[in-house]
Amino acid sequence: MNDAISQKNDYLCITEGKMINRENMEHGKEIVLPPYLKEGDKVALVSPAYWIPQESIQEAAETVKSWGLQPVIGPHTNSLNVNVYAGTADERAADILWALKDDSIKAIICTRGGYGSIHLLNRIHTEDYQKHPKWLIGHGDITTLINAVTSAGVMSIHGPMAFQLANGQELDSQITRDVLFGTIPQYKIAGNDHNRCGHAEGVLVGGNLSSFTSIVGTKFLLPPDRDCILFIEEVEEALHDIDRLFYMLRLQLDFERVKGIIFGTFNSIRFDLQFGSVEQMLVAHLHDLEIPICCGFPVGSSSCLPLIEGAPCTLDVTPEQSVLTFGIEGQQQTYTLSNSEPQLLREPSE
Repeated sequence: MNDAISQKNDYLCITEGKMINRENMEHGKEIVLPPYLKEGDKVALVSPAYWIPQESIQEAAETVKSWGLQPVIGPHTNSLNVNVYAGTADERAADILWALKDDSIKAIICTRGGYGSIHLLNRIHTEDYQKHPKWLIGHGDITTLINAVTSAGVMSIHGPMAFQLANGQELDSQITRDVLFGTIPQYKIAGNDHNRCGHAEGVLVGGNLSSFTSIVGTKFLLPPDRDCILFIEEVEEALHDIDRLFYMLRLQLDFERVKGIIFGTFNSIRFDLQFGSVEQMLVAHLHDLEIPICCGFPVGSSSCLPLIEGAPCTLDVTPEQSVLTFGIEGQQQTYTLSNSEPQLLREPSE
């Protein structure tokens, strides 16, 4: 590991595929980097939340095959419970546990979010993640599971799910495949008028605002002795709901730990408050904090470039650009991206 990284982040040690010592985790010493994959490794496709047609799962499996990996599909992915979930909560948890405990499976891709991952939190024990550190990939509602994995001391990937892989989101797919094989992205994002300049270091946490807020203040969050960089995105909410959720987040989360913030995409947001944008409202809520803020980071429901949650990272925001760098082992590949364009739903003028 790079010595400079080790010195800058002496509050933790990054180890690849090492068995976690819970005492070390509780004192903020270790977050495990799951082993990178090699060609021919197995990858499980599981459905922790909403059901998705088997045709889409099979198409995603073909994408996984094109990566040089062997897809295996969870036993309960074609179950349907109360017309929306991919099986009962016990069945969905059983598929996650099956994928974790099978040592031949090296990574887990969630097929879809929606709602339901929160049902699984108390059905999967911290030790299950710790004894079998492997990459878990998803976003949206899967935010709850991603942060549960991080709280257990294992990195995970906020990234594309099976339905997106099936729809041919090529850049998201390519970079996710590269991460699994050990090539780590550095993202350079064009400037945004709402950005706040500065430098921050911390462990990356967060995800979908609704899902993340639901677990803040629980045991399924990074331990309180960790500095963090917070990532937030949202989709299909009214502006006043985002306002309420963010106020809840500020009440529940110790923002002294938050050293920087990344606002991702806010798509299909109904504007029922008189703000020019979601970012304008949220940055105004943070006027009392002197931390860097990156707005318009092109990650969310429609574009899901992989972010490595639980990884130590640096955020550098200048008027010209924002740069997110992960401080973990692997070959670095830089991607220069444009700022995301919000998808807004405004009420028609009377």
